[in-house]
Amino acid sequence: MNKPIHTDHAPKAVGPYSQAVLAGETLYVSGQIPYVPETMTPAGDDIASQTRQSLRNVLAIVEAAGFQKTDIVKCGVFLKDLSMFGTMNDVYAAFFGDHKPARFAVEVARLPLDVLVEIDAIAVRQ
Repeated sequence: MNKPIHTDHAPKAVGPYSQAVLAGETLYVSGQIPYVPETMTPAGDDIASQTRQSLRNVLAIVEAAGFQKTDIVKCGVFLKDLSMFGTMNDVYAAFFGDHKPARFAVEVARLPLDVLVEIDAIAVRQ
């Protein structure tokens, strides 16, 4: 049975979807934009602060489901402009440290609420 996951420590879903869905031992985290949950405003206007906040939001959902950062096995990164990849990658690397989930990063024409980055994740209970 699939179980929707919700936490107030990440932005609320603004459409007909869940922050995440737990299916067996696998957690599917919806794309997280860089909104601060308490204010529902962007964390900043630069790629570093927005990447950091998107990752914080992913982790808040992962932890709300009873998982840990090291349970994340894959992330998808959607960038407004691929020229921001280097800075995003530096923040991403610092966030994960020695843990290195599989990942893809692509440039997209537009993201929700005109943010610079959106990140999703898959976590598996070890």
